[in-house]
Amino acid sequence: MKSPVIKRSIMLAGHKTSVSLEDAFWEGLKEIASRRKMSGSALIGLVDAQRADGNLSSAIRLFVLDYFRSLAEPQPAGSNVHDDDQAAREAGVIAPGYRETETRPLGFRRWA
Repeated sequence: MKSPVIKRSIMLAGHKTSVSLEDAFWEGLKEIASRRKMSGSALIGLVDAQRADGNLSSAIRLFVLDYFRSLAEPQPAGSNVHDDDQAAREAGVIAPGYRETETRPLGFRRWA
């Protein structure tokens, strides 16, 4: 079975580079960028700036995984997540108007 890895060229810190990711990760990255109202290249730049070691493709995969895992975690009582968002979270649907409440951007975790 052939791997569904897709290689794309991006501009990163003023130079062109390529990143290979599975289509599901490209789609997840696109969704996160849209939610944050930023370009995919800008989001990849943030991921690149936050990574300590390892290659960029792996850092992006971990970023996307961590972002969606943090959305799936139950919110503590009294958090300022709207009721509609909480209901969508419990139903397994992520509401379009989700508000990020942590001080660090969702999806960023110390990987070292």
